[in-house]
Amino acid sequence: MKENIAIRTGRNCVFELHAHLVFVTKHRGHVFSSAHLETLETLLRKVCHDFEAELQEFNGEADHVHLLVTYPPKVALSKLVNSLKGASSRRMKQLHPELVAPAYQGNALWSPSYFAGSVGGAPLAVVRQYIEQQTRPLSL
Repeated sequence: MKENIAIRTGRNCVFELHAHLVFVTKHRGHVFSSAHLETLETLLRKVCHDFEAELQEFNGEADHVHLLVTYPPKVALSKLVNSLKGASSRRMKQLHPELVAPAYQGNALWSPSYFAGSVGGAPLAVVRQYIEQQTRPLSL
């Protein structure tokens, strides 16, 4: 059974864009407790809101977090990720000073890399078949 997912609209488009994001802590350090993850979720929701995006799901472990984000097409996913990681790193270190440790070179909370995967919609094989089956007009 398919979930009822709202299709959003903009001035000139209709869209349904979802991304699964994974952020890993610097040096894969085990630094997050349950309280840290609760604070982090609140901060990430605020950043998403500022981008007219929505954090639909969030969870994490001691060394990484998973986010399911819906975002509008006017937002470059790389810019959203940059803001999510940058703002959360700054605020988490302010709100939880115990996260600032000598092991974190350059005082960064996150590894510079991240995972981003598109999710939702039909499988690629179905989309490919749909496009292949379009009726191409004859030459004039």
